[in-house]
Amino acid sequence: MSKEKTYLKWYNKVGYGSGDVAGNVVYALLTSFVMIYLTDTIGMNAGIVGTLIAVSKIFDGITDVFFGTLIDKTHTKLGKARPWMLYGFIGCAVTLVGVFAIPVSMGSFAQYAWFFISYTLLNSVFYTANNIAYSALTALVTKNSKERVQMGSYRFIFAFATSLLIQSVTFKFVDMVGGGANGWRTVAIIYAVIGLIVNTISSLSVKELSDEELAEGEEVQSQEQKYSFIEAFKLLIHNKYYVMIACTYILQQLYSAMIGVGTYYAKYVLADENMFGVFAWFINIPLILALIFTPAIVQKWNGMYKLNKYSYMIATLGRLLVAVAGYMGNIPLMLAFTALAALGQGPWQGDMNAVIASCSEYTWLTKHKRVDGIMYSCTSLGVKIGGGLGTAIVGLLLDFSGFKGTLTVQPDSAINMLHIMYLIVPFVLDLIITLILSKMNVEKANADLKKELGISENETVVESQN
Repeated sequence: MSKEKTYLKWYNKVGYGSGDVAGNVVYALLTSFVMIYLTDTIGMNAGIVGTLIAVSKIFDGITDVFFGTLIDKTHTKLGKARPWMLYGFIGCAVTLVGVFAIPVSMGSFAQYAWFFISYTLLNSVFYTANNIAYSALTALVTKNSKERVQMGSYRFIFAFATSLLIQSVTFKFVDMVGGGANGWRTVAIIYAVIGLIVNTISSLSVKELSDEELAEGEEVQSQEQKYSFIEAFKLLIHNKYYVMIACTYILQQLYSAMIGVGTYYAKYVLADENMFGVFAWFINIPLILALIFTPAIVQKWNGMYKLNKYSYMIATLGRLLVAVAGYMGNIPLMLAFTALAALGQGPWQGDMNAVIASCSEYTWLTKHKRVDGIMYSCTSLGVKIGGGLGTAIVGLLLDFSGFKGTLTVQPDSAINMLHIMYLIVPFVLDLIITLILSKMNVEKANADLKKELGISENETVVESQN
């Protein structure tokens, strides 16, 4: 069997991966700190904030497929996805600052309106365009499956390193620049500028393959254009693996939102808000270690399915033990089992983009349509719906439990709710993800389809048309 053609140098992979520094400047700051900023600094009601975020998700529901379709139909000197990635983050930077720059002198209604508009524009428009384009580059700059796994590993190493840094230093950073609302605004500006610089470097560090090289023939290229927004949506929902990945991504972001409750858990249960940063180390370092070894394990096991399934079993066991240790009040055990859970979650993070590329290949093999851009809408869909819905649920549950950011000591009902959200819910979410991953063997499905069509397993699907 012939060896797959390679397309990327090491610096292309690293440059691409660095783009998630920018993505996680937005994501980590929102998921970990927006609620505690709004409730404890601005004085907003957690339930109202949660409701506004939930309403915002209505707009998010249509923009993912919309931008995915636009990317597939874009043709510029920069390519299909890079223009959206490059220019989309300018809006991300502006609206991120807007979310964390709510004037304290405003009336309550104006403050809620300011937050809703800034948050909705950030998530529904600018982050969507940037994140879908960034994810789609995995399928547009290389057709080599091993390089796609490597790109995913580099990407999430940068992602988790950035999350670790932001989660570790943000509370202290806000205090260092003056604290209060002004401190949060200053930190948001600094993070946004850093993200803007890194995103620009990342988007220029790779070059998309030409339409001809991607499609290997004018016939395929003409077919690529012949689907509408509605047809694109139908292509997605008829791909069972896309549905599985989208559900998994949403559950992962719900999980992250619940882990973000750690800011409250550390402050009100452990009585030390800086413990959130300590837990961040025990989450992100094991994730990074797992990502380093993921490409080699995928190559050794000749695929991603078994690694993803068995590693998430470990993650689920780890989160169960975190819950047990948490109710025991044993912080060292909580940290140890947190690390075990994160280690199990790492491989899926590293090879997820490659699985999505295989999912796109499945659509080609079954429907003969190239939908690389829209296929990666599941990443932005998951981040926004899962992360946003998770943040909304957090706010609503806190309000339901009687939590008030103006109180130094919270009622027992709020403390009990923090235990449930931080200890029990993440375990349940990991268990559901494990069940889904046990069914997500898209690699075998593609291999079987290629065998039926008489295509060599090492051939890319577009090459088989010649």
